[in-house]
Amino acid sequence: MNTPIRTALAVLSFAAGATCTMSTSALAAYPDKPIKVVIGFPAGGPLDQHARLLTDKLQAVLGQPLIVDYKPGAGGSVGADAVAKSPADGYTLMLANTGVAVINGALYSKLPYDTQRDFVPIARTAMQPLALLVTPKLPVQNLKQFVDYAKARPGQVNYGSAGNGGISHLVPEMFKTATGIFMVHIPYRGSAPAFTDLMGGQVQFMAESIPQAANYHKQGKVRALAVTSRERNPALPDVPTVIESGVKGFEVVGFYGFLAPKDTPKDVVARLSDAFKQVLNNPEVRDRMVSQGADPAFLGSEDFARFLATETPRWQQAVKASGARMD
Repeated sequence: MNTPIRTALAVLSFAAGATCTMSTSALAAYPDKPIKVVIGFPAGGPLDQHARLLTDKLQAVLGQPLIVDYKPGAGGSVGADAVAKSPADGYTLMLANTGVAVINGALYSKLPYDTQRDFVPIARTAMQPLALLVTPKLPVQNLKQFVDYAKARPGQVNYGSAGNGGISHLVPEMFKTATGIFMVHIPYRGSAPAFTDLMGGQVQFMAESIPQAANYHKQGKVRALAVTSRERNPALPDVPTVIESGVKGFEVVGFYGFLAPKDTPKDVVARLSDAFKQVLNNPEVRDRMVSQGADPAFLGSEDFARFLATETPRWQQAVKASGARMD
């Protein structure tokens, strides 16, 4: 081999090695500064609790603090828009719930972001089943009796929710479709006033997250008829699932997950996803998560992306059926 060719090959070999070294070095260096986690809701809510639980442990895994940044507004859309427009460097993440990730796209006609276009999934961290509740004033003891009661009184049964377009609105709409009953929606400004009227009998039915539902059920203030997950929930072990109660295939569960701006480097996504996996394998974290009403349910980046692609049309159909709009 002549000298010019040997020289050219040596240069190419050096360049390839240098590129590989730089890539490995960049990955080894990440993260080298604090990571911001944006939540599109005020402090103190369920997402905030979930973020605090995980970020405390993630700091030990990643070697950098994770700072929670609240950007509330428009059902989480303000925060999502801010993250979508952030640098794709792994230092700005979004903690999204079902509404932000898959419901808002159907609820708002002028949404400033598209989940599947503008973000790369990092990890699904939890699933959040709901309980189907009735006021104790209603003469029913199980879900079948309630369906029979509602079918005999079309339009006379009301259900409360925490507001238009949220999961506590859409799950009863899905239940109506699955069972053929007709109930009237009464939206409230949050779950607290809706619970007050459920306990008082002003509304007869409600779908709500497990911790609050279990607390009121055990006090006898509401009656839990079923849970919306495929398996029974440890907080309500004697309450059957909707499927057990005779509504075939009815499994509707909310979720939490972390996303980053699109074009975030694949090695950074992998590093973050692995960190979440490690944290979610921690028994202390899992126990505390369950006590907060969320079931640990890790999915890595690619599996989470497939999950979102499946869930999005399902919730879009629920929004369409409900007639809910937020513009």
